Amino acid sequence: MSQNLRTLKNMGTFKIEGGIRLKGEVTPQGAKNEALQVLCPCLLTSEKVRVTNIPDIIDVNKLITLLGNLGVKIQKNGPGDYTFQADEVNVDYLKTEAFKKEGGSLRGSIMIVGPLLARFGCGYIPKPGGDKIGRRRLDTHFEGFINLGAKFRYEREDHFYGVETDGKLKGTYMLLDEASVTGTANIVMAAVLAEGTTTIYNAACEPYLQQLCKMLNAMGAKISGVGSNLLTIEGVESLGGCEHRILPDMIEIGSWIGLAAMTRSEITIKNVSWDNLGVIPNVFRKLGITLERRGDDIYIPTHEHGYEIKTDIDGSILTIADAPWPGFTPDLLSIVLVVATQANGDVLIHQKMFESRLFFVDKLIDMGAKIMLCDPHRAVVMGHNFKSQLKATVMSSPDIRAGISLLIAALSAKGTSTIQNIEQIDRGYERIDERLRALGANIVRV
Repeated sequence: MSQNLRTLKNMGTFKIEGGIRLKGEVTPQGAKNEALQVLCPCLLTSEKVRVTNIPDIIDVNKLITLLGNLGVKIQKNGPGDYTFQADEVNVDYLKTEAFKKEGGSLRGSIMIVGPLLARFGCGYIPKPGGDKIGRRRLDTHFEGFINLGAKFRYEREDHFYGVETDGKLKGTYMLLDEASVTGTANIVMAAVLAEGTTTIYNAACEPYLQQLCKMLNAMGAKISGVGSNLLTIEGVESLGGCEHRILPDMIEIGSWIGLAAMTRSEITIKNVSWDNLGVIPNVFRKLGITLERRGDDIYIPTHEHGYEIKTDIDGSILTIADAPWPGFTPDLLSIVLVVATQANGDVLIHQKMFESRLFFVDKLIDMGAKIMLCDPHRAVVMGHNFKSQLKATVMSSPDIRAGISLLIAALSAKGTSTIQNIEQIDRGYERIDERLRALGANIVRV
């Protein structure tokens, strides 16, 4: 199916009958945020790069289409299994109007700049789109490239960014102004082919960034300190091909945990890669949710008697806040917030990293949730303890994570809800309606 057809297919509305308990097993998709990183190293070599467990979602499919338009040869070996070969890259495509339109619709398109700069001496990107969750800086990316010796250009009228170099990039020491995951990834991909040694301090160390570094090392890069915030990269002359498998999506795993608790459903989440979940299981346990480790699976029993939010040691209200890894991922705060609406107790949700990500709470308040929005970053949730069911309503999905949170709310609510703008959910969740129906949900795509 072409990307245009897939996008059209995914646009529309969900109608959800709430209040139905679900049951069964679900296997998480490959990680969206890892996929947007690990598809780009194919641009660093002329040899074949095979990536498996790629999620079939709009944002990732857009990036695959973009790579194809750049001249990368793409072979689909099976579901989620692709081979890429960038032996005839058309760098001139970056200067076309078609690229400006295509690249601007996907925030992940920024990830092509580092490898293109390293191998071809130039990289361009229109101001990227993505979620409307507040200001998301690109400074870390471009300051890193400039530190490696690239020249920066910005065409203000077209919102078009570029970096260029006359010769090879030069390794150097840099202290990042923020531990940006995509910024670190982009700089690492640029540095692997630079002359000399690059040292990156305050580097992001998320599992997906670790996966990227392991992949690059498999291609012949020399990156040490993987998993820490201090990366050392010895530049090499060239890279070869490799095979890489993407981790299960930790955000989707957290979404399934929240869904199970909120709908009082008995669900087993298969093959979750427990060792890469960090604090996620414990944060849900603080909300009072029971989850058991069974091998590499998570089992969530039916919460017949609800779940009780734990207080801090001194008895004060629990605060759940996001932080760079190994802290709690900001992508799951929306899930935690909606799950807390039916908990026994109160919790303060503190969204530190994005200033507009809590602005969907008005929709939950319309459904009967007790939430006090303190400011753009903080909300206090006073749980109903299932004594008052949320009411069905009509709503629109503002971004990926808010969208799945509203879907969870609708599945627990009394009556039939409608969620519009569901292409936002489809950007991050593969066949979510089909997989919910397999668990017993009554959800249709209109």
